[in-house]
Amino acid sequence: MLHRLDLLPILQNYKSSAVTSYDRTEGNDDGFSGKYSFIRKENGGLVLADLKGPGCIMRIHTPTPPDENLEFYFDGETTPRLVHSFKDFYTGKFKPFVNPFVAYAGGGYYSYIPIPYAKSCKIVLRAPSMQFYDLNYVTYPDGAKIESFDPAKAANADLSKAMAMFNGGREKDLSAFSMPSGTKVSYSSFDSVLAPGKTLTIFDRKKPGRIASIRIGPSSSFVSKARDILLKVTWDDAKQPAILMPLGDFFGYAWGQPAMGSALLGTYDGTNYCNFPMPFDKSAKIELISLRTGGAPVPVHGSIGVGDLKRSPTEGKFYATWRRENPTTEGKPFTWIEAQGRGHIVGLSVQAQGIESGNTFFFEGDDKTIVDGEMTVHGTGSEDFFNGGWYDVPGRWDTQFARPVSGCMTYQRYMGRTGGYRFFLGDAYRFQKSIVQTIEHAPEKNQHPSDYVGVTYLYCDRAPTKIDMPSVAQRTVRDPDKLIYSAHWTMPINAFSIAGTTLTRTGIRVNNQWERVLSLRARDFGDFDLCFVDLRADVPSAGRYKIYLDYVKGPECGLLQVKREEVALGPELDLYAEKQEIVRDVYAGEIDAREGANGLMFKMLGKNPKASGMGVDLINVTLVRVK
Repeated sequence: MLHRLDLLPILQNYKSSAVTSYDRTEGNDDGFSGKYSFIRKENGGLVLADLKGPGCIMRIHTPTPPDENLEFYFDGETTPRLVHSFKDFYTGKFKPFVNPFVAYAGGGYYSYIPIPYAKSCKIVLRAPSMQFYDLNYVTYPDGAKIESFDPAKAANADLSKAMAMFNGGREKDLSAFSMPSGTKVSYSSFDSVLAPGKTLTIFDRKKPGRIASIRIGPSSSFVSKARDILLKVTWDDAKQPAILMPLGDFFGYAWGQPAMGSALLGTYDGTNYCNFPMPFDKSAKIELISLRTGGAPVPVHGSIGVGDLKRSPTEGKFYATWRRENPTTEGKPFTWIEAQGRGHIVGLSVQAQGIESGNTFFFEGDDKTIVDGEMTVHGTGSEDFFNGGWYDVPGRWDTQFARPVSGCMTYQRYMGRTGGYRFFLGDAYRFQKSIVQTIEHAPEKNQHPSDYVGVTYLYCDRAPTKIDMPSVAQRTVRDPDKLIYSAHWTMPINAFSIAGTTLTRTGIRVNNQWERVLSLRARDFGDFDLCFVDLRADVPSAGRYKIYLDYVKGPECGLLQVKREEVALGPELDLYAEKQEIVRDVYAGEIDAREGANGLMFKMLGKNPKASGMGVDLINVTLVRVK
């Protein structure tokens, strides 16, 4: 039942697993060729999964759904009960596979409609090939009474409560779904200031209960690259807090800015919110700790919703862990958490930044889950783990977006930065003894050392890990000093000449090397001014930057100069060459950049007498901070 958040804390004895198209050789062919995208071929189809029950499919994700039919065979039946085009499963054309439980976002198609089976479920694709897919399922103990999926009943099911839960978490708390029926919820409000170097207690209860919601604002008070305001939550006077981490990161900030907007946790309309139920035995305390050494106090206001029902012996307590590897270790994946005890992971987020700017190759890495010493989940790629696909392709995983259970926290290729979040309901990763959750930081062999920050949200019967919170200096966001903008790919274009100019993004072959370029060709000097293209360079920190260009010289190329507001930023560059050649790191000037968007105007001043045209074939623009 998708809306029963009150069941999330319960520690249950069933196994969480997945069937995916990951490369069995530990390479990066996680679906490109289709070699590992089926279990076997059968009667002209591809068997994608053959599951033994009792169990339930909780999530089906793919960035590449074919048009052919997907067939579901239950309990040994020879005729499929459920048949639809694979792509149609995500269009909302038929119940219960409707939005928001199925959707397309960030390059990925996903479904969270539970598909239970009593004895077995075989999934067959009637297509000649398949590429990427991830299918998460749970297996219940023998004897569990599970009724297999009935398409007729499912089509007539009342989904209104689940829809309200999925769609309502940002605007209001979900206590109606996170508290057991009949539980009275009261609200404790606070309105104060947090002074530098001080601790502010915003909630302190000395009797049993369960937190239904947390609201803390304004979100602007916690915007900081220093990650210097901590959230501390302690259950039952424990020596070690259940949560101790940068407050912004807990609520899904990315590199110091609000970025998450799920149903369960995030930021909306200037307020940070959390809707996870948090039962406790005898006491609960929530504190905000400022590690700032100066500056003005920041305003803090909000409310805590709390119910009177104490924690059941079958429920775990809520924990959240924060971990940074900067840099990650070559040859080893990033570890979100390595925990002992009994519990289940209900959410993961990551902020991932390459050591070098200009690409996000590290995001080719696969997620892996080891439960009680056994690998139960092996994913197909980082953006796939967060229900996306095809990072850096326009219109796909290339910008921030928020959905009820998953989203992209940012994508900034020029800084080598991206991040994502995913929350788990029926697909929670359950463990009875231990769990290790990792994600790779390269297509193969973790060969791209990077800066990774991960937050894990979970329920457990004990403190899952020892807290070792690093210093402010070790937590602070690292803005790169070198920014590489792909003019040939996705660098934003503010404007170009009103007339007399053509502008294309294309590929050209230079000395048997294929190179993508932003190609400008000026036929004349145009109206009002010289021919130009104005590109936008987003900068994370204000300062003075040197400008370098990668481009192709050639017989059709002219005289170029980089300007800003009609002021030349550097020398005139002659791009003419008798034969095409690629040149890199050519100094083009300096700019006093402001934080945020900066326009760089590339103007054609004319041409070399030997040149046959006025043009530029621009590959990359690089800014290097000098002060």
